[in-house]
Parts: sequence; C-alpha cells; structure tokens
Amino acid sequence: MVPIEQRELLEQRSAGVLLNISSLPGPYGVGGFGVEAREFVDRLAAMGFSRWQVLPLGPLDAAGSPYAGDSAFAGNYLYIDPGLLLRQGLVTQEEEAICRYGGSPYTADYAFARRTRMQLLHRAYERSGAALRREAETFAAGRDWLTAYCLYRAIKERQDGRPWWEWPEDRRYYKDAQALMEEPDIRYRAEFWRFVQYLFFRQWEELHGYVWERGVAVIGDMPIYLSLDSADVWSRPELFQLDPETRRPCRVAGVPPDYFSAEGQLWGNPLYNWEAMERDGYAWWVSRIREALSLYDIVRIDHFRAFASYWAVPAGAASAREGQWEPGPGAGLFRAVEAVCPHPAILAEDLGVFGEDVVRLLEETGFPGMRVIQFGFDPQGDSTHLPHHYPLNAVAYTGTHDNNTLLGWLWEASPQERAFALRYCGFTGENWGEGGYHSPSCRAVIETVWRSSARMAVIHFPDLCGFGSDARMNIPGVPQDNWRFRTTVETLDQIDGAYYREINRLYRRS
Repeated sequence: MVPIEQRELLEQRSAGVLLNISSLPGPYGVGGFGVEAREFVDRLAAMGFSRWQVLPLGPLDAAGSPYAGDSAFAGNYLYIDPGLLLRQGLVTQEEEAICRYGGSPYTADYAFARRTRMQLLHRAYERSGAALRREAETFAAGRDWLTAYCLYRAIKERQDGRPWWEWPEDRRYYKDAQALMEEPDIRYRAEFWRFVQYLFFRQWEELHGYVWERGVAVIGDMPIYLSLDSADVWSRPELFQLDPETRRPCRVAGVPPDYFSAEGQLWGNPLYNWEAMERDGYAWWVSRIREALSLYDIVRIDHFRAFASYWAVPAGAASAREGQWEPGPGAGLFRAVEAVCPHPAILAEDLGVFGEDVVRLLEETGFPGMRVIQFGFDPQGDSTHLPHHYPLNAVAYTGTHDNNTLLGWLWEASPQERAFALRYCGFTGENWGEGGYHSPSCRAVIETVWRSSARMAVIHFPDLCGFGSDARMNIPGVPQDNWRFRTTVETLDQIDGAYYREINRLYRRS
C-alpha cells in the first residue's frame, strides 16, 4: 500500500470486515498474532477488502470484555503467539505444546489461555537474556504509562489479585508505592510485565506491517471508559470523579434506556473529571489518542457521544434510569488532539441516544459517524440508519459486535419489520430464513449497504458467512457467555470469496 495521510483512509470508498483478534482460528484457545492472522488478512485482500476492524487490543476483564480493562494503554498478553515465541527461541516445543487447546475451536476459552500463556511468558522471560531485556528497556523509554502499569501489575500479584483500594496503605497510592521498586521481588515482577508488553507490541507491529503490505488498513477500537480497578485510576485518581476521602466513585457511567435495554445500561465505570483534564490541556487524552493512532491506521472511539454529554448515574443506584446528562469536554479536547496529531483518522461511534450536541460535535470535528442498517427498519419511520440517508462521511455496517447477526435479526424481528426490511432491500423470494454462505436474504441486505453512498462499508464476520444468532459476539446488558465467538480455517474455506470480490468491484469498494 502506498503511504498516505491517515485521514485520507476515511475519504476513500472502501469495504472492510469486523473480526476480533480473539475470534481468529488457531491452536491456543483464543486467536492471536500468529500465522493464522496473516492468512486471514491474505483472504481479506483476495476478496477486495481493504479494511480490517478489530475490537480493543487492551487487557480483558474477568468476563472477557475488552471494554473495561485495567489499562488505557497496555496490550492483551493473550494475543502473544506461542508459535512465534517458539520460532524466536524463547520457549521449547514442549512448553509451546502446553498452550495447545483440546476443546471446541468455535469458542474462546479465556481461563485456559490465561493459565497456559502466563506459564509460557514466564519461561520466555527467564530465557530472554540481557540483549532482549535491554530491547525491552529501550521500548519502555518514553512510555510513561508503562512504569505505573507494570508496578500496578506487580503489586496486584503480591496482593493475590485484590483491587487497589484493598491494598495496604503504602501501596494504595502510586506516589507512595514507587518506593517499592527497591524490593527485589516487586522489581522482578514489574520488569517481567514490561517484557510482556514489549513482546505484545513487537508482535503486533510485525503483524500490522504485514497487514499494511497486503493493502489493508486496520481500524482499531478505543473504549471510552476504564475499570475502577485499573492502573490509570490508581496512578492518576485526580483525573476521575472520585470521592477525595475514599477514592471511590461519586457517580458512574452508563446509558439511559435505548435500543438494547428498556432499563438502560449501568456500566459502573468511573467518570472523568473533565475540569481537571482541561486544566492541563487534556494531556492524558492527547497521549492516549496519539498512542492509538500509532497502533492502528484508523481509530474508532467507542461511545463518542459522551464527549458531547455523558450519562452520570449516582454510585449505588439500582438502575441506569436514575442518571442524568452532564456536559462533556466538547470540541476543546479534539482541538488539543489536532495540535499534536494533525488530521487524525478518527471514527466516531455515535450510536445510541442522540442529541443536537452530538450532531454539532461531529460537524466541528469532521469525524465520520456510524450507520447500522439493522437500526433502520421501523416500518413507520424514516430512520437515519436507512441507506438512502447515508452521507458520504459515514461508515455503514451490517451490524456491530453488539448486534445480532443479520440472519438472527431477520428471524427475531417482528413480521412488520422483517417484511419492510426485505422489501426495502429488494428481496423477492420466499426463502428469507435460509442461512449459510449463500444466504439470499443476507446478501440482499449486504448489497443494500454496499450500494449506499457511505464511503466505507463494514460487514461483521458472522454476516460474511450467513450465521444465525448463536454466532453473536456480545449481548449488551448480559454479563455472561459473551466475547467467545471464534472461527476456524474450515469456515474460512467455505466463504464465497468470488461473491465478495465481485460486489466490492461492482460497487467500487475494491
């Protein structure tokens, strides 16, 4: 691919596929940065796709969600590929074999992967040698977040995984805890985590370079909020809305009742102290976005509407309904970003409860928003999610990781919604419920999105295959059994590549 300005990637007519790293095939219980990722990119390029969208690459929470991790900057060690460590000579064949998973290839097993990957990474660190550790030290230079993160991880291990507010007093505050680096055990653990982050970023950079060579750009994903039990909240509590005495949240994040939930969603993440952030020119956010723009080619910011106004729920509330809207930082934050990262390639996830303040912020920044065709099929309405309304400066989706699959949606829609959707998309047959790789109803919806004027169109991987609702990635508001979907090489082999190559050519998205 010819080097171009990142923002120009948003101005090209293109098509992409949404598939998370964890969902890739492979032998280790979850997908990773190994050879299977490169083979997947080869398939994308052969089908005429030039965008690959992934979910956040950061640490996962206990349920496997990448949207409430313990760092805004760190990478997920589960994606470090054991096979690449074997080729590098950092682990033996016997050690690599321990990471091979004997269970179902269709679901991610995070518990197995965590246990075996940690064992392997400790072996790799012990075998790394002085030269590689110096490389890890050089990698850490200039990454201010890394010192706090590694110390946080080291102390957390010593505290048997307890959250930072349950640690002893001399560990509960980062400014006090830095003295613990003089302890050999803490220093060893912190340096181990620094090495792990070095491996993560090295493997990702090598994969990203391969993706770019194949003519594909990566769309990354940035969660707007963090877990309370995170290195960022622990080390920078002044940036969050916390009680000064207890350092526990006064109010927490969520969203009011919407498409996904009549009660709204009570996420529980700490909210930002925007007044404190404004005083130093939004330095933390500028640093975060700058890092993301170096990690990906395009950055999708989740829940973008919170920069215009955010839903604040009193801590301890039983329901998100008890929240209220508060003003966000608005365009001032993005002017600060622009001063450091001119013309950033940012995609705004502007879904959910809308408002004129969000519209104004999108106009001021010029960032494209999102359209999801499944949201458009109210038989009595004229939704902005119907493709005849799509502006050029938008990214159109068949569905996101939070949606049902196309086939699952057709089966679960009301008869009126389904009839309107099928007629709108030009489907005239009677076999609308037929799924699979040649599903005629799914193809009718996909082609409707592809014909739209939106510059970029993205298909969620299960829709590429015509899968039903059992292939969903996430059901918002349901805490268990999410984020587990995986594909296999056999599945990839059955995708009708010629069909996608043709519609990408036909609708000028190649």
